[in-house]
Amino acid sequence: MINTEYLKAQRNEPWREELRKTLKNKERVTIPRVKMPELDAAYRSRSYDEVNLGLSLEQALTEAKRCLDCPDPSCMAGCPVEINIPKFIKNIERNKILEAAKTLKETSALPAVCGRVCPQEKQCESQCMHLKMKSEPVAIGYLERFAADFERESGSISVPELAVSNGIKIAVIGSGPAGLSFAGDMAKFGYDVTVFEALHEIGGVLKYGIPEFRLPNDIVDVEINNLQKMGVKFITNCIVGKTISQEDLHKEGYKGIFIASGAGLPNFMNIPGENLAGVLSSNEYLTRVNLMGANREETDTPVFFGKNVAIIGGGNTAMDSVRTARRLGAEKAMIVYRRSEEEMPARLEEVKHAKEEGIIFMNLNNPIQYIGDEKGKVKQMALQKMKLGEPDASGRRKPVEIPGVTETVDVDMVVVAIGVSPNPLISSTFSGLNVSKWGTIIVNQDTLQTDLPEVYAGGDIVRGGATVILAMGDGRKAAAAMHEALEN
Repeated sequence: MINTEYLKAQRNEPWREELRKTLKNKERVTIPRVKMPELDAAYRSRSYDEVNLGLSLEQALTEAKRCLDCPDPSCMAGCPVEINIPKFIKNIERNKILEAAKTLKETSALPAVCGRVCPQEKQCESQCMHLKMKSEPVAIGYLERFAADFERESGSISVPELAVSNGIKIAVIGSGPAGLSFAGDMAKFGYDVTVFEALHEIGGVLKYGIPEFRLPNDIVDVEINNLQKMGVKFITNCIVGKTISQEDLHKEGYKGIFIASGAGLPNFMNIPGENLAGVLSSNEYLTRVNLMGANREETDTPVFFGKNVAIIGGGNTAMDSVRTARRLGAEKAMIVYRRSEEEMPARLEEVKHAKEEGIIFMNLNNPIQYIGDEKGKVKQMALQKMKLGEPDASGRRKPVEIPGVTETVDVDMVVVAIGVSPNPLISSTFSGLNVSKWGTIIVNQDTLQTDLPEVYAGGDIVRGGATVILAMGDGRKAAAAMHEALEN
């Protein structure tokens, strides 16, 4: 819950008042929004180097001047982790970048990550007052990334202020964004936090799901190291429900458990030919490349290297998959999506980057069959042509088949990226959890507490698939609720 009195007091600090006098708002509005420097598309489409290059100090200082320092900052209402956006931006404007980074860490455990992958255009930036003035919103995400990167590169990485240790042990299941955000806040409250991760690397979907050309692993590692400096402990290669049980956690003295195990079970369409060699899920494809290094010559992790590759879906995972295929040598990399481009859930920036890298968009098409060769390897896909009908429950226009209109396209690899479901292991081994028909854990929406009083849950295990920042927001909400319950 945003403390409006606290924000008002901060806004009235002398340095903020002086800063507002340096430029009138009508002058701030006329400053053009900064453009993010990027790698050349032809080069980057064959490289794993990060595409976005970040802002220079001069660019960041200029962009920060665009912030109007509103008395009622609507941008904060659009941020799931409630970052004090005006304060961190105003610190950049006065060239106090380390203070800006410190402000970010008051509420965000992963500022360098969020600055890269958070859909700011749909959240904080969509609430920016500039839009009411017919101007482009302040580039909040770019500035967040800049402040976090500046701090890291300066070597002066700060650790948030921690409460005195209370000795109470808390377990976190899963080291993705929800688990890391929860762990960070509980450490600030003074708890003894241990995160249990099933894989050999910490980071969850940040490591296995997002390619390094969008989110370099060393950026994630710096954020994790900061949590370790705060006292958070990590145990890898530990599957809760197999390696260790709910009863084991109780016996070891854990007084609270936060389930943040994500949704790693891929969805398929159940159409003919999905069992052919060369047809795989985006989860498997991206995990083999991002986490297991299948794109590097020195590793022995196998992966398909298709020349004509189709990715089924229109979300960020589909964009990550198709751009990965392009970097692995695909001559023809295609997005096959049953709706039009306007209905795509992927970030606009991801679609833009994909187009620049030569990705083909086959919108208003839906696979109905995969056809194999004599060796059982996919060689073609049959597509049903679609048109848009009336809006469905999501508000997007529903795709409708055009009877009798189909097309057959040559492919030698298909990656299905149409969503994920929670792995049933946790829900089946934690006795007493209430689970939906989709396998998601049912929680109190205000506290994220499950039917088991000491167990809370958040992120994709509750939502069934969402953004990094929404998962982080869940982590913060659950931490605040658990802390209050344990205090009482």
